Amino acid sequence: MIFKPKFISFDCYGTLIDFEMGPTAAKIFQDRVPSKKMQAFLQSFKAQRLNEVLGAWKPFFDVVENSIRLACEQHGIEFRPEDARALYAAIPTWQPHPGVVEVLAAIAPHFPLVILSNSMVDLIPHSVRHLRAPFHAVYTAEEAQAYKPRMEAFTHMFDQLGCGPEDMMHCSSSFRYDLMTASDLGFMARTFIDRGHEPSSEQYGVSRITDIRQLPGLLGL
Repeated sequence: MIFKPKFISFDCYGTLIDFEMGPTAAKIFQDRVPSKKMQAFLQSFKAQRLNEVLGAWKPFFDVVENSIRLACEQHGIEFRPEDARALYAAIPTWQPHPGVVEVLAAIAPHFPLVILSNSMVDLIPHSVRHLRAPFHAVYTAEEAQAYKPRMEAFTHMFDQLGCGPEDMMHCSSSFRYDLMTASDLGFMARTFIDRGHEPSSEQYGVSRITDIRQLPGLLGL
């Protein structure tokens, strides 16, 4: 099927930018967490991050700090305040996944591109610069005062664009943060860029691709 949306929105961290929160945490905690327990520790950190964004909005640094502190408590690991600072400071350095820059450049002349990110106004520009694409708009959780997967994050984008989900495609590598809500909201198209960090679930009506270089084909390009 070929889609012709008015706008294409993208998740940023994990979908366009290689979200290295886990590997970064593994380096920080390599002297405190035994190697055989590291995977469980990182999974707890990941789960706590999701839980932190389900309530009232808070700065993303607080999300990172609370989630790593709680993961440490859960596993009996010493938490140090500099752990959260090091994790947060690393975010602007993370780079795009292979093929992302080229694909965005190919699509941009034909469709307005939008980012909807669980980020901050002063944090997201670093990642946007790495992407080197002429985005029509970039929206953050800070502006929406809500994080994905909450619907309020998406409705903020609709209000700003003056466009409803029925005329948009949303692209993400995450069902839990993006595509479940995108399905509930009735996006024209939902594209799952399968990067291997979440299981696929085609029951949500997604187009699954395993490489972002397959995206232009869904758009007839």
